[in-house]
Amino acid sequence: MFRHVPNALTGSRLLLAAVFFVMLGYYQYEGRGDPRLLNAAFVIYCVALFTDFLDGYLARRWRVEGAFGRVVDPFVDKILVLGSFIFFAGKNFIIPETGPHGQESLNVVRTITGVAPGMVVVILARELLVTSLRGMTEGTGQAFGAAFSGKLKMVFQSVTILVIIVYVNYRGWLQHHQYERSARVLRDLCIWVTIAITVFSGLFYIRKAIAVYKMEQRVA
Repeated sequence: MFRHVPNALTGSRLLLAAVFFVMLGYYQYEGRGDPRLLNAAFVIYCVALFTDFLDGYLARRWRVEGAFGRVVDPFVDKILVLGSFIFFAGKNFIIPETGPHGQESLNVVRTITGVAPGMVVVILARELLVTSLRGMTEGTGQAFGAAFSGKLKMVFQSVTILVIIVYVNYRGWLQHHQYERSARVLRDLCIWVTIAITVFSGLFYIRKAIAVYKMEQRVA
């Protein structure tokens, strides 16, 4: 019976991801901007993170790690992260650019999340590259497991997603209490640190793949 619990938690996380994206898809800043939507999305993402930790912990503790978890678990992680950043760079979070005197320009827009499409491209490119390298390497019989930098990347990406949700949802309150500038700096810092770690972890996996390839060449 116990062997199915980690897989059930992994499957439930996929369902949580679907509900999370429904929340982000329906939400529109200064449109359908009901704060309860992002509050619910925040809670759902936190629950998804907890189940991510719990299913891995239980699978190792009960020694029931299997192919389903190895495939679906990282898949759900990637869906949650990539989907979140895609939504954050999309039309539901666009606002007019504000000039130096507070006037709004309807001809120039930006995202209130601070996430630009180029950032999403970097994150997506890293995931596609690592997935391709892992497939090529493991296809030759060599192990290509997750590295610490990859786990660190996931932590920073998740923290950044939560920080963005809180910033967007409470931006009015932050402006009223004159904390908005500091909160925006924190938001941007989290985003750029996440991008840097994402790139670094991608380079680490490239070096790892090169080392595996050289080892194969020496054996051959």
